[in-house]
Amino acid sequence: MESTSPNTPLPGIADEHGFTPRPEFKKKSIRSYVIRAGRMTPAQHRAFEQQWSRYGLSLFSGQIDPAQLFGRTAPLVLEVGFGMGASLLAMAKAEPEKDFIGIEVHPPGVGRLLNDAAEAGITNLRVYMADANDVLEDCIPNEVLSRFQLYFPDPWHKKKHQKRRIAQPAFVAQVRTKLKLSGVLHMATDWQDYADHMMEVLSSAPGFDNQAGEYIFSAKPSYRPNTKFEQRGERLGHGVWDLLFEKKV
Repeated sequence: MESTSPNTPLPGIADEHGFTPRPEFKKKSIRSYVIRAGRMTPAQHRAFEQQWSRYGLSLFSGQIDPAQLFGRTAPLVLEVGFGMGASLLAMAKAEPEKDFIGIEVHPPGVGRLLNDAAEAGITNLRVYMADANDVLEDCIPNEVLSRFQLYFPDPWHKKKHQKRRIAQPAFVAQVRTKLKLSGVLHMATDWQDYADHMMEVLSSAPGFDNQAGEYIFSAKPSYRPNTKFEQRGERLGHGVWDLLFEKKV
């Protein structure tokens, strides 16, 4: 049985120029992202207007009940920063026995995913356009996630900006509370410096085991599709590093 999102208001502002989608967030001093400029296509605008009530979730609606939200009890996967959504959509199609929640702050990417999910008739997907830390804190119950995905986050490669990196000890500790026992935290990056940073943070985090072995990066799992971004990097000779850490007692 499919369930739909409650009557979630569109996130954004309305003015004399029409409706402008904007991400939801609580006030804070340091963010792990910037809102990238990007013009939305008419199809993406229509997707917000026509599909948000079907797929959209609001930060300000509080904690979700996954079984009620999806109309069933199934493994739940959460991805932060899905970009334009192609990879997340492919996973939702390939694993219909699982339910997926995506979090993204880039309105064109959210609009694109809403449009493509509707065209594909996807039912096992919901979306937040909000700050991921806020969603984890206020909306995701503890011990409900089978998998948490963070793929190619902004590396903030300048040293003065590295405090903005999302992969930090406090963030990993927060994710652990949301994972079920034996749930998997999966990160991937194409920046070696960030990969080393991720490995240090995850290896030092209590309550996790590296599935590949101590300080060893994992092979890319079959469920993670190659993105256009990743394919471009491979053509340029860039490496890609995957880290899979399992929650233990």
